Amino acid sequence: MDYAVLTGIVLVAGVLSALVAQWRDWRPPLAVAIVVGIAVRLLIMYTSAIDSWQPVDFVESFKPAGEAVLRGEDPVLASEGGWHFLPTIPYVYGILLWLGIPWEYAGRLVTVVADIVLIPLVAKLAGGPKANLRALQYALNPLALLVACVHGQVEPVALVFGVAAFVVARGPGEPERPGITTDVVGRARAGLAAYGVKAAAVRVLGRGGLLHRALTAGPGDRAHLKRGALAGVLMGLALCAKSWPIWLVPGMLLLLPNLRSRIAALFTTGAVPLFFFVTLPVFAGTAIDELPKVIDTIRSIRPIVGEYGWTPWFTGGDWALRDDLASFGTNLIYVCVIAAILIWRRADPIDMTTAILLIFMVVTPRLGAQYLLWFMPFLVARPTRFAWPAILAVSLWTGYGYLYMTQFDTNTWWHLHSLWSRASIVLLPILLLAMPWGRRDATAPALARTPEQSKVTSVA
Repeated sequence: MDYAVLTGIVLVAGVLSALVAQWRDWRPPLAVAIVVGIAVRLLIMYTSAIDSWQPVDFVESFKPAGEAVLRGEDPVLASEGGWHFLPTIPYVYGILLWLGIPWEYAGRLVTVVADIVLIPLVAKLAGGPKANLRALQYALNPLALLVACVHGQVEPVALVFGVAAFVVARGPGEPERPGITTDVVGRARAGLAAYGVKAAAVRVLGRGGLLHRALTAGPGDRAHLKRGALAGVLMGLALCAKSWPIWLVPGMLLLLPNLRSRIAALFTTGAVPLFFFVTLPVFAGTAIDELPKVIDTIRSIRPIVGEYGWTPWFTGGDWALRDDLASFGTNLIYVCVIAAILIWRRADPIDMTTAILLIFMVVTPRLGAQYLLWFMPFLVARPTRFAWPAILAVSLWTGYGYLYMTQFDTNTWWHLHSLWSRASIVLLPILLLAMPWGRRDATAPALARTPEQSKVTSVA
């Protein structure tokens, strides 16, 4: 990488500015945060575009998908598995290439624009008096700059729609929201004890019962349904970019005001990806009999482990196809995510989402450095006690991979990779500490307060 020193200076200066802003409690106008974010992103995008080093997947996977759209071919099949998501982003790639923009700029323009839009969205997500400070801190976030501007990875695109879905779902009012406030299990037990199974079922499922009342239109119902439907459309677009935003859906649903709006959100969340899939023959030139093959390609994820976390210690720090590790790790993800949902079910849905994404990063068997961006907007918007140690740690680890390891030949790179990947295990306890342990119940006055309100000693 030719401009590693310049990029590193910009990243370090940005981190120091973000920390000073926290220390001095700077709350600049939102326009200032956006302008700063645009300036640093355009600079790093420019130096990355003219660099002699380009990320392998950026050139060999993303570019063929965009070129396939230009030729009227299916981007999933024509890229030979290089692109195994829905074709939403390749459509944009194709338009930019059709306009004659060189790929080195066109491929990054998509992610840089999305990451710029995330700056005001982080402010909206944070809410409260420090919203603009959080926007500035995301504008200078080193991991976001590396992923969006250097790598051109599509995480910012998934995040911009996912975070927007949260903002829409929460709607107007106070930024602090409780999660599940009703003790469903307790009520069910009480109903069974008082009325018996049949009578309790009638009280829940019968006419005028709990479910009937939840599904009956009430005051402001039309506005709530619109809000739910729009939030679902945005989340559906996030799922069109990549599949991982499925982990954001529980938090989005809890932010909505009632069951009817949640049903509307679920419907539109599923309808958007379905639309982009069924219209492949129209927009991407996919033959109808090839649609099952597209599904198989999207679903096919090779069990490559050894890049990050605990699996490199089983592979010697190199990539490996290990079904046993991948299967164990995947099952561990499901168990831990369910546990996080249960533990943080009464928390603010944003805190619950942060917990889900962070525990994913702790136990996952396979991960690219860009995945660490998933939790960043949520953790920056609502920082925990160990938020900044986590932000600095993952940024340092990722920056080493992007800026330092790319200076060497292939053999040296692999040697450094074996050390780098195993060193990532140090991140796991830091990420675990960064989870919102002190905000597990938004209805408890002592726990619902932010770190600033609680006067918690923290750099967050």
